[in-house]
Amino acid sequence: MRSDEIKAIFDQMASSYDDQWGKTTPIRDGLLFLLEAVFAGLPDNARILCVGAGTGEEIVYLATRFPQWTFAAVDPSSAMLDVCRNKAEKQGFGSRCFFHEGYLDSLPIKDKFDAATCFLVSQFILEREARAAFFHAIAERLRPDGLLASSDLASKVGSREYEATLHIWLNMMASIGIPPEGLERMQAAYAKDVAILPPAEVASIIKSGGFSDPVIFYQAGLIHAWFTNKATATLNLNTKR
Repeated sequence: MRSDEIKAIFDQMASSYDDQWGKTTPIRDGLLFLLEAVFAGLPDNARILCVGAGTGEEIVYLATRFPQWTFAAVDPSSAMLDVCRNKAEKQGFGSRCFFHEGYLDSLPIKDKFDAATCFLVSQFILEREARAAFFHAIAERLRPDGLLASSDLASKVGSREYEATLHIWLNMMASIGIPPEGLERMQAAYAKDVAILPPAEVASIIKSGGFSDPVIFYQAGLIHAWFTNKATATLNLNTKR
């Protein structure tokens, strides 16, 4: 899927995005609950880069728990960023957020970040080299000991495990109100517009972008999430820097 197509889709979805996916909040909440533990050793004044921030759910979660952290929300969809900005302003932490409309490569490399999130983003990059370059662009914007938490749909497509998990996944989507034609479109998108790869292969791509060996810290259905650090430093989650 081309970048302009991705932007157009998310621009169109922005106003109803949170309502549409509201019934899947147990999946999101579990991820964010563990994300807090992954980021627990960051400094009190940490700077967090949120790549593909969308409507900003991870920013809301972290901002309410870490009152001195600041956030850079990066997203190509102006409509999604508007929703994110409105949330931040209404909940009183808008002054701690910077909003950048565009893809990551358009964000200047200057003040480095302590950590980054990248949730359900890299899966839309179909070419392996481009996907690795995307993670390299994140690494370039992190401090030498910076942390990354990243999630994507992952499985070995065509395997018995994938077919079984996909069946459960689609049942879950049906239970939240996605109609049959929507499920068909979802399956078609998974086949041609989303790079669903085995978890070990996704981890290898992340590592090739300049990170240490990624560790899976969360899985729900097809969603897998990894944490890792920039490869030039030793990972330390237990002591503040």
